[in-house]
Amino acid sequence: MTPTRVFLVDDQSLVRGGFRMLIEAEDDMEVVGEASDGAQAVRALSTAPADVVLMDIRMPVMDGVEATHRLVHSGNPTKVLVLTTFDMDEYVFAALKAGASGFLLKDARPEELLSAVRDVAAGDAVMSPSVTRRLLEHVVPTLPASPRDRGPDPRLALLTEREREVLVEIAGGATNSEIARTLFMAEGTVKTHIGRLLAKLECRDRVGLVLLAFETRLVQL
Repeated sequence: MTPTRVFLVDDQSLVRGGFRMLIEAEDDMEVVGEASDGAQAVRALSTAPADVVLMDIRMPVMDGVEATHRLVHSGNPTKVLVLTTFDMDEYVFAALKAGASGFLLKDARPEELLSAVRDVAAGDAVMSPSVTRRLLEHVVPTLPASPRDRGPDPRLALLTEREREVLVEIAGGATNSEIARTLFMAEGTVKTHIGRLLAKLECRDRVGLVLLAFETRLVQL
């Protein structure tokens, strides 16, 4: 099996060194590069492909939010896992909006970080239901009010009733197995529905689906 290629972005060399030792001890991962700020990362990743980027948020020259935005909007297929010291960091939501596939606290246990890298590489998002809710509580009030005479968001009209049900569960932070149990379907069927949701709604990953569910008012806090 081809190892997951990981790129490290952090302005502290000791942090990068610790992550490198942890990742390279795993048979299914390898570190393919490092950068001390977002600008270096964007330049390096334009020529050195990686599957997952561990991206610090607060860095000099270019922060992790802008670097994530540039990577995602350049069409680079690399998935970004944002690293932060505080789970309510004001930049976290901006990074998720920019296209990050999730975030992780820097003091997470080693097994949590490794699991997060594997999940993101596989196309899943890394955001616990509790964290999802806190982030949404922080940002949903800033979304523009929906006019009384305005109908449902046209993006929702693309979905079948079953796809809407799956999207509601995703927005609540449910895993595939939890969705399968709640909606009485096979886990493989859940994955099929999620694939269709991503394609129809033009979302990069589950994080995008969560945000869209709230932006369209399909789900409200």
